[in-house]
Parts: sequence; C-alpha cells; structure tokens
Amino acid sequence: MKPFFRYTLVLCSAVSLALEALALPIQDTTNTTRKKVARADEITITALRQPEKALEVPLAITVVPKSLFENSRGFGLDEALSLVPGVLVQSRTGNQDVRVMIRGFGARGAGERSNAGTSRGIRFYIDGIPETEPDGRTAFDLIDLSGATSIEVLRSNASALWGNAAGGVVSINTIPEIDRPYLSLQAQFGSFGFQKQSLRAGTPTDIGKIYISVNNTQFEGYRAQSQSALSQFYVGLLSNLSPKTRFNTFITGASNAFQIPGPLTQEQFDANPAQAQNDAAIYSPTYVQRNERRFNRLGRIGTTFEHQFDAQNTLSAMTFLQSKVLQRSERNTFRDFNRYHAGGNLIFRNATRFSDIVHASFLAGGDIQYQDGALLFYNQVNGQRGTRLQTNKREGAQNLGAFAQAEVMIGSSLSVTGGLRYDNIAYFNEDFINPKINENRAFERLTPKLGITYHITPLWTIYANLGGGVEVPAGNETDPPSVFGEDTVRSINVLLKPIESTTYEIGTKSILLTDAVSFLSRLSFDVALYQVNVVNDIIPYRGGRFYFTAGRSQRRGAEASLQAEFQGGLSLMATATYSDNRFVEYRIDSGFVSRALEGRFVSYAGNKMPGIPDFFSSVRLRYQPNFAPQFFTEFEWRTVATYFANDANTLTAPAFSVVDGTVGFRQAFLDERLHLSAFVRGNNLLNSKYVASIWINPDRATNGQYPFIEPGLPLNYVASFGVEWRF
Repeated sequence: MKPFFRYTLVLCSAVSLALEALALPIQDTTNTTRKKVARADEITITALRQPEKALEVPLAITVVPKSLFENSRGFGLDEALSLVPGVLVQSRTGNQDVRVMIRGFGARGAGERSNAGTSRGIRFYIDGIPETEPDGRTAFDLIDLSGATSIEVLRSNASALWGNAAGGVVSINTIPEIDRPYLSLQAQFGSFGFQKQSLRAGTPTDIGKIYISVNNTQFEGYRAQSQSALSQFYVGLLSNLSPKTRFNTFITGASNAFQIPGPLTQEQFDANPAQAQNDAAIYSPTYVQRNERRFNRLGRIGTTFEHQFDAQNTLSAMTFLQSKVLQRSERNTFRDFNRYHAGGNLIFRNATRFSDIVHASFLAGGDIQYQDGALLFYNQVNGQRGTRLQTNKREGAQNLGAFAQAEVMIGSSLSVTGGLRYDNIAYFNEDFINPKINENRAFERLTPKLGITYHITPLWTIYANLGGGVEVPAGNETDPPSVFGEDTVRSINVLLKPIESTTYEIGTKSILLTDAVSFLSRLSFDVALYQVNVVNDIIPYRGGRFYFTAGRSQRRGAEASLQAEFQGGLSLMATATYSDNRFVEYRIDSGFVSRALEGRFVSYAGNKMPGIPDFFSSVRLRYQPNFAPQFFTEFEWRTVATYFANDANTLTAPAFSVVDGTVGFRQAFLDERLHLSAFVRGNNLLNSKYVASIWINPDRATNGQYPFIEPGLPLNYVASFGVEWRF
C-alpha cells in the first residue's frame, strides 16, 4: 500500500474514533440538541436528478452555501469553490475565464486551441438546465455568482447518471427563499479598474414566485491585453399549477467580451508578469497585434416540469432552447460562430415500501442535447475581420442518453445503489468550400455504477462506490493532425477514442451538532479515498493544435474537509487534497510532432500527468463575535504544490501560497425591513508573485523558450456596499 493511503487510513480511523465519542451523547441528550440534529439532517442535494439527503449519497459531494462566496467579487468560480476538496479552479487572468479540475479531469483544457473561457470533462448545470454543450465543453458566460444561492459539487465519477461527465458535476442553484417582496442593490469597486453593479428582486405570487438578477461587471485587468466586460440577467418564474404540479421557467442572457493576453515564458514572467505576449519571436503576429479576444452573446429559455401522481410516483421533464452569437480573434483569423443549442430530458421516479424495514426508490429517463450552426473564418487585418472568407462550414453535435438507477434501503442504516447508462454522442461536419472532407462520427458507451452507504449514527455515514466513466473529445479536439496532411483528407481525427475510466472510492462524512463539548457547537467532516484507472486519456499536442490518446493512466488521491464552529463566534473551514497522477502506458510517435522525427518513439510511462499538482489546500478562519454579530472578519490561506506543464516533465509550475482577508458588516433596521451590508476584501495580501495557471504541452518558440505561464494577480482589493429592502 502506498504511504499516503496508509497514513490517510490511520488519520481517518483516529478522526472517526474521536468523532464517534462525540456523537454518542447526541442520541440521548436534550430536546434542543435533537432539534439541532434534525436541522442538520435536512441538508439535501439535487445534483443526482432527485432530492436526496447529502449523507445518504454514496459519492463524494460538497454543498457550498451562498454564505461561503457572497463576500467576494463574484466574478469567477475560483472565488466560490476554494473550499471544495478535490477541486482546483485556476483563474487565468483574474476574470471569469477559469480552468476547473476535479480529480485531474479538466486539466487538459489549457492551450492555444483549447478555447479560452471554456472547461471540459466536468458538466455544469444552472437550475437543472445544462451549461455544458453536447461534446462536453462548457462556457461560463451565463454563470452568475451574484444570483446564485448555493452550488453543489459532485466530485465523483458522474457518468452513470449524467453521461460524458467523468470529472463530476457542478450544479448551481439560483432559486431564492422568498417570503415577501424584496429589492436588493449592490455596488463594488476594486483594483485594476474592477467595477460591478448588481440588482436582485423577487416577490411571492398566488401560485409561486418571481425573481430577477441583473449585473454588469467591468475589469481593466492586471495584465496588458486583459480587459473584460460582462453583463448578465436571469429571470425565474416558479408556478405551482396544483398541489402536485410545478412548472418553472428560467430566462437568461449574457454579453461577455474579454481580451486574452497569452502565455509568458519563464524569462518574461521573471521580468514583468503584467505584460501580454508581444514577442514576435514567440508568436507572429503576437497576441497584442491580433488583439486576441472573445465576444460572446447568448440567450436561453428553459422550463422544468414536475407532476406527482401519488406518494410513490413522479414524472419530471426539462426543455431548453439557446441561441449563441460568438466572435473570436485568434491564431491570425477572425471567426464568426452562430449556433443554436436545444435539448431536454424526461425522468420517471418511483418509491416503494416492501416492508417495515425494506424500501426502494427507482428512476429511469433519457436526455437529448443538440447543437448546430455555421462557422465562418476570415482573414485578419490588424486584429479586425478581413474580407477574404477562408472557412465556411457547419459543425454539429448530438448527445443521446438513457439511464436507470435503483436504490434499496434496508432499515435506517444500509442502502445499496446500482445504475446503468447508455450514451451515443455524434459529431457532424459539413464543409461548403471543400465538401470532400465532410464527415460524421459517433461514440457509444455503456456506463455502470454501484454504491453502498452505511450509517454508523444517524448523522455519520461511511460509503463505497464503483463507477464507470466516459468522456468523448470536445469538438475542437477532433481536429486531425496536419503533420502528414490529414486535415486535407478528413475533418475528424480518427485516432481519437473516448476516455474510459473506472473509479474506486471509499469515504466517510458526518455532520455533528452537540452540546457535549463546551467550546464546540458544530463539527462536520468529509474524507474520501479514490483510485481512477483511465484508458485513452486525451492529450494536447503542439499547444492544442491536435489531440491524441495516451494508453493508460492512473490517479490516486485522498481528499479531506473539516468545518468547526466554536462557541463565541469563531469558525474554521479547511480542505486538503493529495493525489498521485501518472501515465502507466504512454508511447508517442514523434512524427506527429515533427515530420523530421518520423519513425522515432518516446515513452512517458511513469511520468507525472501535467497540469495536476500533487497537493493543494485551503484554510479559512472566520470570526463573528456573539457580542457584535453584525461584524465579521475572515482570513483564507491557499496553497498549491509544484506541478508539471508538459508530458516530458521538463517544464515546472512552482508551488505558491496566497492569503486573502475580509472584514464586513451586515445589519437589519426598521423591523427587519432594511438590510445594509458592506465588506472590504484584500486578495493576495502578501503580494506573492505566482503562476496561477499554465498551458499544457506548449510550443517551443524560435528563441528556444516555452510560453506556458499565466501569472496570478498581485495584491488587490475589492470594496462592496449593498442595500436590501423587504416590503
């Protein structure tokens, strides 16, 4: 057994024994304690296609309440998910463009052709409606943290329920608790020209509720060529058509424009991390000369429906229609995309009680997503669209899936879950200039799942699961390599195969509320050990110009989180992740890198997988004194260990630590009608110079250097003032 597994198991055992001692008095204590226990047991999640208590789920899952991210800029997911074990979110330039990884999945989405502003390998949802496209790629344009009420992160392999989600699921909820009409305004400003204005309003109605969230964000950026402007709106209309029928409508839109400064070499980073990539010996034309940027405009309407036939049977459905107008200036071309994205699902649920001690739940359903549209590539003149049309084609993708899952509960202590899903994901390419390369291709996969949960106490469980995973290549990853002219005879890389993974996981989690310890009022923890065996890992070559699959890789890790609330208003939140991620079989043909190297092979078996640090952690300490609960202060320390930027393990991103701090105020006036709030937050208080993100397998420039570094922001601040009126 590897040392870190041995040490982690010993630590888990010690923690479990200690917490068991704390948990024993809960069973026979006062009525007040019993009420606390009941409230803790009400924590539910919806990221598994049905409401279920978090402690019952035989998977690693974290629920992030709004209170953990509301005192931040609310710009990027890195600000919201820093306290989720196993999840590393790296801000690329300090705005909404981030790189999201869960257990190493999502790491490869970093390179010149990996499409800035997107992630892959992890599925994202807002109120049950997918942000992720049929090919598994996600853009963050519509994700509004200002209007989010909670975030659920499924850190385990989720393909058996969601498909094409080997890295997990991030589900964002926007539905607020509304008991009377309200209007909320917030204004923020900060370093490097940061400004944000947010408006939120809502009211109950005779049949449900209506709410709206609107925000506008401007950011001049720390680096040259990194300005961004984002406007978003979100409207929710919730209707209870009858006591057993609910119908909800969600309308959202965004306009997102941001510049891309490009990666720096180590020499450039050491000299001036605030510069953009403007060296013609590295890129010609440079990122500044071609004004590398994205301008995305999106709109979507989605509906959800649920009808409860009786206490045992429920039917739900979801549909959505989305329009996208996307413009990009990249790689010396100007690109126009016009796409529509549509889809839905249908799910039937059944709950049956076979006896006093045995009952079961069953769900079955299907998904469909379809995206299609035109791509027009023009020549570029001084960063603007030229008049010469170079590419005129249609690109489409379709994702069809069917799934079933059954859970059997025996007594109040044991439950067993099993499931199976079938996916068919197809790509369509139609070139109107060169019809000879028109091509379609489909990927199919059956994905199983098996899990078991056992209650040691009502609020303390252990679990184990075995799950399969599938992740097909994203659309741009299907481009064929051009070394031998493959891109002139076909449009889809036939050498690519879906990533197939098998996850083994054991874990324990608990929520303890007790009066047994005088200084402690609440303690919760989550520990998970996992091993993921992967076949056909998709690897970017030549800065993401094309992708191949490695033979086999293995990821093993330990994740832990702890939350403690002490008497007097002090609380502690901490997470730590340790993992070992290596290629097991990986033999590449150097001829696909350079034709002069044809016939030569290199083996990277045993090397560390790039982009994935062995260790990262966060610790947040918050103090909200009982004698003055309207005030609070908190500090967070985040650290990331050294990791590699290429398969050969010759390029290194150094370890770093950053410290953030916040002081704030929140007070109600006028009989709880008027609520005022304010905070000042300092990020990177020690002004550390660090590598926030990297490009994987970067090109070697003509001067012999490798551009792969995306610098993190230096010391910066944000100040906020908010007012809310409840009518």
